[in-house]
Amino acid sequence: DPDRKTEVVLLACGSFNPITNMHLRLFELAKDYFHETGKYKVIKGIISPVGDAYKKKGLISANHRVTMAKLATKNSDWVEVDDWESCQSEWLETLKVLRYHHQKLLSADVTNSLQDAVPITKLGRKRKQEQNRHEPIKKKNQSPVVKSVPQVKLLCGSDMLESFGVPNLWKLEDITEIVEKHGLVCISRAGNNVQKFIYESDILWRHKNNIHLVEEWITNDISSTKIRRALRRGQSIRYLVPDVVRAYIEKNRLYSAESEDRNAGLVLAPLQKHASDPRSSQALN
Repeated sequence: DPDRKTEVVLLACGSFNPITNMHLRLFELAKDYFHETGKYKVIKGIISPVGDAYKKKGLISANHRVTMAKLATKNSDWVEVDDWESCQSEWLETLKVLRYHHQKLLSADVTNSLQDAVPITKLGRKRKQEQNRHEPIKKKNQSPVVKSVPQVKLLCGSDMLESFGVPNLWKLEDITEIVEKHGLVCISRAGNNVQKFIYESDILWRHKNNIHLVEEWITNDISSTKIRRALRRGQSIRYLVPDVVRAYIEKNRLYSAESEDRNAGLVLAPLQKHASDPRSSQALN
């Protein structure tokens, strides 16, 4: 059916330290983009905060970061928070998180179609009446409605895409599988040179039709780093993060000079893991 739209689930991985209005905007921008193509239907957004084992400087506990993300999405009817990744004791490659959510959708889909299949026998009598109404009778060989499993696409800002070029941060085969089997949605500032970055990488270029570039015309330069800096200096972050998040940060006094020093001098988990692995990306291009 050419009119059937491909269902898409948007997955955003990251620190969310703290979650900001910019993070939430990424989902809205991506959804608008997909719906405007007329080919896709975005059915869900998932925020998956990284676990503490990531060891990033200034990363506060996953428990707080997950709670803030949940508060921020409480009123959304389609974006939710998943804490599976953040509960792992070890740091997980983004690809593994993508695979996990893909699998989860697969198994949920099987359960649904089994449930759907049960009541059909009860429809016998009604179906006979319908056939008498000169409605086209479905041909025997027409397959039952096979729902294609939603595609899980990685939602990111241009900085994440460009981090593919950082030596030892990503494994080359991981990047390949992400863009080949799943897909990327990259939100970039108008005038940002993401196209050039894709052009300069053979892998990204080969799969460029699975990399969706969304231009952000209403620029939003809020970053978690700047939010933390303002908080350390006792400055207001109102209208930059959802009010519930701001209240939670104040109540728990989350960000300070001390929290920013957490993990200082430690090597980021992926760098630690991949530096010893010759297959990891020695920068993409």
